[in-house]
Amino acid sequence: MTITPTPQRLLAEQALSRAAGAPLLGGNKVELLIDAEQHFEAWLAAIHGAQHRVLLENYIIRDDEVGRTFRDALVERARSGVHVAVIVDWLGCLGQSGSAFWKPVREAGGEVRIFNPPQFGQALGWMSRDHRKQLVVDGRVGFLSGVCISAKWLGDPSRHVPPWRDTGLALRGPAVLELEAAFADSWIAAGGAHPIYAPVPADTETGNVALRVIATQPATAGMYRLDQLIAAMARHSLWLTDAYFVGVAPYVQALSAAARDGVDVRLLVPGSSDIPLVASLSRSGYRPLLKAGIRVFEWNGSMLHAKTAVADRQWARVGSSNLNLASWLNNREIDVAIEDAGFATKLAEQYEKDLENATEIVLTPRRYRSGERVRSSEARPPQPRHVGGSSSRAAAGALRIANTMGAALTDRRVLGDTETGTLLSVTLLLVVLATIAVLWPAVVAWPLAAIAIWFAISTGIRAWRMRRRYLRRLHDMRESDDR
Repeated sequence: MTITPTPQRLLAEQALSRAAGAPLLGGNKVELLIDAEQHFEAWLAAIHGAQHRVLLENYIIRDDEVGRTFRDALVERARSGVHVAVIVDWLGCLGQSGSAFWKPVREAGGEVRIFNPPQFGQALGWMSRDHRKQLVVDGRVGFLSGVCISAKWLGDPSRHVPPWRDTGLALRGPAVLELEAAFADSWIAAGGAHPIYAPVPADTETGNVALRVIATQPATAGMYRLDQLIAAMARHSLWLTDAYFVGVAPYVQALSAAARDGVDVRLLVPGSSDIPLVASLSRSGYRPLLKAGIRVFEWNGSMLHAKTAVADRQWARVGSSNLNLASWLNNREIDVAIEDAGFATKLAEQYEKDLENATEIVLTPRRYRSGERVRSSEARPPQPRHVGGSSSRAAAGALRIANTMGAALTDRRVLGDTETGTLLSVTLLLVVLATIAVLWPAVVAWPLAAIAIWFAISTGIRAWRMRRRYLRRLHDMRESDDR
C-alpha cells in the first residue's frame, strides 16, 4: 500500500532539502555508536576487513597508542593492496602527529594529505579547517562522528578520569556513496587528484531509514540554515547536545521563540571543557536562554563532546558540527539528518539517560510550599540586604555552600554571575597588553610587524596571481581574434 504524502509533508521536505542542500535518501541502515570505545572497535574491525579501499578523514589523529593502532591497521591494509587514503587537518594535528608518524603509511603505498596548511597568497585561508570525522570502507559501510582518533577520548582509568561522552553513527546503504563523495571533495581541496572509485557490488544489508548527508563547506551555511529551520518546525520537543555552544543572536532567538511557543527546548553542554574560554563564553549566554524557558544542563563527566539534536522524536541529527559560527560558516563538517521515528526515539532515550549524569542550571532556587513545589517563575526572591565586612563574606560563603548542596541533592544549580567574570577576564587581558606595550613596546611591535609582513607577502602574491591570470586571458583573447 502506497501512502500519498500530504501537501504539508511535501512542503516540509522541500524546505529541508533546500536548507541543507542535500536530498532525502531512503533505504539506509543506521547504528548508534556511544563513546570512543565502541567507535574504535567498529572502525578498526571495518579497516581490518577492507578489500578495496579505506577512506579516513579526521580532524585529529594523535601519535599515541590509539593513533598508532590505527596507523598500523592502515599500513597492513595498504601492503595487502587495498587503496588507503587519509586526510588530516593541519591545525588539528599540530603538535599531535607529524610527517614521521605517517611515513610507514606512505611507504606501504597509502596516501596521506594534510588539509590547509598556511600558504603565502592566502593570508586568512588557514582559518578554514577540516573538522570532519568520517571513515568509509569499500563503499559498503561508513562512519561519522564527533570522535577524534586519540587516547584522550578513552579517559584515564589510572587517574579516575572517565571516557569522554561522544556520539556517532555506522551507516549502510545509499548514504555511504554520499560519504565517499564528501571525502573526494575534501581530497581535491587538500591538493589531491580527482579520485575515481571502482564500483563495489551493492550491499544487501540495508534498511528502511531515510536521511540526508550534509557535507558542509566554508561559507555555505547549510547546517546553520537547517538548524534554524528545525527550531522553527519543532512542535513538541527539541533536545540539543553540544560540546562548544556559543549562541549567536539569530539562533538564540529561534530557540527562544520555540520555547515561548510551548516547545520543550533543552540544551546539554559540558560542565568542564577542554577549551575553558569557549565554556566561559557558553555560560555567559545562559541567562537569555533560561529567561525564554529553555532548560540548560551541564554534563557532570570529564568532557561532553557529542553534537546531536532530536526533535519531536521524529527527526535527529548526529555529526561533527557544533552550534557556533566556526562550524556553521568556517569549517568543513559532515552530519547526518535522519527522518525516522525509531532512530529518533532511540536518540531521545539516550538523551534522557545522559541527563541522569547532568546538573540543571536554573535562574532562581526551587522552593516548596504546603508540600508542593513552587515554580521558580512564581517564587518571589527575597529582597537583597546591603551588608558589608565579614558578614557579607559569610553570607557569600553560605550561599556557595547552599548551591553546592542543592546541586548534589536536586541535580540543580542556581545560575551565578556568568557575564561579569568574562568581562573582567577581557578587562584584565587588555590591561596586561597595554602594560606590556608601554613598558616593553618591542614585545608588541615585533609580532605586529610579523603579522603585517605575512599579510603583505600574501596579498602581494595574490595580486600577482590575479594579474597573471588576467594577462593570460587577455593573451588568449588576442590569439583567438587573430585566428
